Amino acid sequence: MPETDFEEKMIFVRRTSKTYQGGRRFRFGALVAVGDRQGRVGLGLGKAKEVPMAVQKANNYAKRDMVEVPLHNGTIPHEISVTWGSSTILLRPAAPGTGVIAGQVPRAILELAGITDILTKELGSRNAVNIAYATMEALRQLQTWDDVKRLRKAPAKPEEVV
Repeated sequence: MPETDFEEKMIFVRRTSKTYQGGRRFRFGALVAVGDRQGRVGLGLGKAKEVPMAVQKANNYAKRDMVEVPLHNGTIPHEISVTWGSSTILLRPAAPGTGVIAGQVPRAILELAGITDILTKELGSRNAVNIAYATMEALRQLQTWDDVKRLRKAPAKPEEVV
């Protein structure tokens, strides 16, 4: 994939600790979304002993696992619901001018994908990691009208019903 101008958003940084004989040792996990606002977006979760290293790892993972999102007039082509763990995300296309109606985590991912009008709802657990992965899986599963026609082996032009 050719490298374009990617924008990155840090969704969260979390700190974990483990207690050893000499005291606690901390590690950090960073969840980062990367996108070009033109239909390509990626998500990465990096872990390291220092925050900058965790963010850098997450950024590399996100760029490696990019998804191509089919856009239709600034929104998605169809409604979709995806469950990841105990979290479910519902994505619905919206009319032009609606904006991105979403929680913090899906909003970051959808805006970086270039989606300008969409309705979302987080159902079940609000765990940020699960919601992020569910959102990415939903974007991965989106299909255009042409994709569906090709899968169904339909003729190029639908015949008119008399």
